Amino acid sequence: MKWNKYTLTTTAEAEDMISSMMMEAGIEGIEIEDKVPLSESDKSQMFVDILPEGPADDGVAKISFYLEPDADNAAMLKAVEEGLEEIRSWGINIGAATIEASQTEDKDWINNWKQYFHQFHVDDILIKPSWEEVQPEDREKLLIQIDPGTAFGTGMHETTQLCIRQIKKYVTEDTVLLDVGTGSGILSIAALKLGARYACGTDLDPCAINAVKENMEVNGIPEDKYTVMLGNIIDDKEVQDAVGYEKYDMVVANILAEVLVPLTPVILAQMKPGALYITSGIIDDKEETVVEAVKKAGLEVLEVNHQGEWVSVTARKN
Repeated sequence: MKWNKYTLTTTAEAEDMISSMMMEAGIEGIEIEDKVPLSESDKSQMFVDILPEGPADDGVAKISFYLEPDADNAAMLKAVEEGLEEIRSWGINIGAATIEASQTEDKDWINNWKQYFHQFHVDDILIKPSWEEVQPEDREKLLIQIDPGTAFGTGMHETTQLCIRQIKKYVTEDTVLLDVGTGSGILSIAALKLGARYACGTDLDPCAINAVKENMEVNGIPEDKYTVMLGNIIDDKEVQDAVGYEKYDMVVANILAEVLVPLTPVILAQMKPGALYITSGIIDDKEETVVEAVKKAGLEVLEVNHQGEWVSVTARKN
């Protein structure tokens, strides 16, 4: 089925107000394109520092929405245009406010990302989506199946691979792991598959909670081997209490360098004496910032590893 697509050209200043107006008019989903740089708050919600510098903000925003061909498109467009005029009357700059119509093929928006994720190796570990088959030459490799869905963390990014290699190097059958910013749960799954006793994951994204549970199930990991919880361990006392204190032999955090800096002194309370702290998500020009934060917290730096332009820092709580 073809959908009618309508793209409104407006200003970044007005995009939030127009988006709210469209939803009140009955439009269920919209897409926004602009060049507004991410705020520090936006970045803190993300898992790895992988975004390049974008183009300069030109103040323009494009808001697209989709209507079924048999819907009353004329009535909806009239409601949108009336809403735009009302917003303009409030003195808000809505720019050109032109609406361009086109048609687009029906798509499986939830599953369309699957075309970009294929099986690959991290040394002797095979990481693959559940919809692909294991090749004969890989049948003896350690298998991790990941269906990331809307959560980050397929394992393809260098930062995740750096963490997996460090987990493999240090994990034991007694390891109790804390995975901060767990995403799809890939680092917890890797640790458990490599023999860890238990894993606890935390994340800010509600999508990650179901993704972790589904990926654990696909990998045959029983529910009594892991837990996953929603919340910010840096400043939420309830999350800190739920995670527990001096409980973990290993903490992994594959997140922004800007988040690692405030996380590091806080997470010491969750670590046993002698526990390892494995971090990544660090672009190479922020290596010294993270190393300095780790040392300032009183941790002993054991290794600094690189892959491409990315860095992993492994330290120990003495």
